[in-house]
Amino acid sequence: MFKFKSTHFYSILFFVISCSVQKTEIIELPFEQDLFPEGIAIDRRTKKVYLNSLKNKKIVSSTIDGYNPENFLVTNEYNYLSGFGMTIKGDTLYALGNSLTTGKNKSILLLLQLSSGDLIDSYFLDNSDFHYWNDLAISSANEIFITDSESNKIYRIQRPNKNIEIYLDSEQIPNSNGIAISDNDEYLYLASKKGICIVKTASKKLVNKPSEGYSGVDGLKFYKKNLYGIVNGWKNQSKNGLFKFTLNTTESEILESKKLIEFTENFNTPTTFDILNGDIYFIMNTQLNNFDEKTNKIIDVNKLEPYKMMKTKAE
Repeated sequence: MFKFKSTHFYSILFFVISCSVQKTEIIELPFEQDLFPEGIAIDRRTKKVYLNSLKNKKIVSSTIDGYNPENFLVTNEYNYLSGFGMTIKGDTLYALGNSLTTGKNKSILLLLQLSSGDLIDSYFLDNSDFHYWNDLAISSANEIFITDSESNKIYRIQRPNKNIEIYLDSEQIPNSNGIAISDNDEYLYLASKKGICIVKTASKKLVNKPSEGYSGVDGLKFYKKNLYGIVNGWKNQSKNGLFKFTLNTTESEILESKKLIEFTENFNTPTTFDILNGDIYFIMNTQLNNFDEKTNKIIDVNKLEPYKMMKTKAE
């Protein structure tokens, strides 16, 4: 468990974003400042937040208000790699990881029991292709769908089987990042290079016409018959932010988008998020622009800062 001397880590600030009347809360998380977290997940039963680390290949946790920080998974435990997408279902944390190499690389999925930290199962992808398991969604039938941001592939694992199959490989849906699934499992939502693609799960058919205006999406969630996404892929910063994407009544088409949070200079590459009791939680300052993936080194240690988690209502 970590030890911290300063109590300012536990301060909670409230403010109103200038472009919105929406009240937000910022919670400073008392973890070491060199995590560079890409994935976040919240346990709905214990109200604990879990962050992974690109640099240190580990997973940390704390209470949702920033108390009791600890290591949930120590560096390289169970062969964990640099952390990417995470999600929680029941008492299980699903955690993706990749080796940060430019040539042949490895991808991993760990299933970890939250109550004990024990390993439930693991899956490895280690072949001649270059792949990045980026994010995942889980159906009510325990199907795990995984995006590969370095190809057009979507992988599928039907628990408790050990097989890793290619569920989809289509040029219509290139380089998917975030992924979500509808509550009835009818549709998959894929944040592709061409925009948000909606795929009918049973037929694997693309049912909408993706718009490049809805590209640049990182984390993606289905919540109360609509989609929410963190957009961080535009060079024009004014196009980035936390968005709500309103779906039609059949959940098969995006009708419109609304920016909920403007990413100003106070934000440093938010990536993924989770939703709990109608509130959205995400890391404001992942500081990924201060991390060199090729060397696994911090670019400027003097620029490291405490991690801040924003809480805001899902409209």
